[in-house]
Amino acid sequence: MGDIISKSKKSEDSEKSEAAAAEPKKTGKKSISDIKDEEYKGKKVLVRCDLNVPLDGTTITDDTRIVSSMPTINYLVERGAIVAVCSHLGRPKDGPEDKFSLKPCATRMGEILKKEVKLAPDCIGDEVKALVDEAQPGDVVMLENTRFHKEETKNDADFVEKLAAPFDMYVNDAFGTAHRAHASTTGVATKLSPAVSGFLL
Repeated sequence: MGDIISKSKKSEDSEKSEAAAAEPKKTGKKSISDIKDEEYKGKKVLVRCDLNVPLDGTTITDDTRIVSSMPTINYLVERGAIVAVCSHLGRPKDGPEDKFSLKPCATRMGEILKKEVKLAPDCIGDEVKALVDEAQPGDVVMLENTRFHKEETKNDADFVEKLAAPFDMYVNDAFGTAHRAHASTTGVATKLSPAVSGFLL
């Protein structure tokens, strides 16, 4: 009788183990869809996108990365967030360079959204804060190339503070650069809460 009970218990334990193994593991990573809709309204959200598009002069030759970012941006816009998009473009070496400006990306994103996407003159500083403060729920603005500052790729603490300063929350939607420990991908996520992933991650 004892052997039958023992075998039954082993079978039961085995079934439990198999069921546990079949369950999807929770990663703990939060997505924008995990946050209640009402929590977005009027919030200033910094969204790290990957807008490193190919250019021929100032003409975008492939807008796939911009188009891919739109589901996340539209989701936030529809919930009344104030969206500020940041990204790098190319590899500027000595500060701002016209050929690496995100202006073509702001123009293209505006065409897709069918409304103006204002380009900030920088990604940090008083002018950026003023632009974000003036924006209304549902507006989208774009910060200038984060790599115009060498501190971006060094994840410099002071730069991180300045980049995060105008915002209430952070969304990382930059699939192609999420692995890099830069200020706009890693640093600001430690300063803004909640910090969640977009639909591309």
